[in-house]
Amino acid sequence: MEQKHKDPLHGVTLEMILTRLVEKYGWEEMSREIRINCFAHDPSIKSSLTFLRRTPWARKKVETLYLKSGF
Repeated sequence: MEQKHKDPLHGVTLEMILTRLVEKYGWEEMSREIRINCFAHDPSIKSSLTFLRRTPWARKKVETLYLKSGF
């Protein structure tokens, strides 16, 4: 019998989350939704991933936006 995971983010990487959000909202809207400098000033997936991996509160906000976006 296959066991279901209760975590809705199980198997979804931070890079996948960020890429999908940027495709849906764009960097400008992302910086309005979540006040993080790496989204507002010279944004890139690489620099944002570096920041989010080191900053748990910011990562949580990105994950919450992802879940609210219905992916």
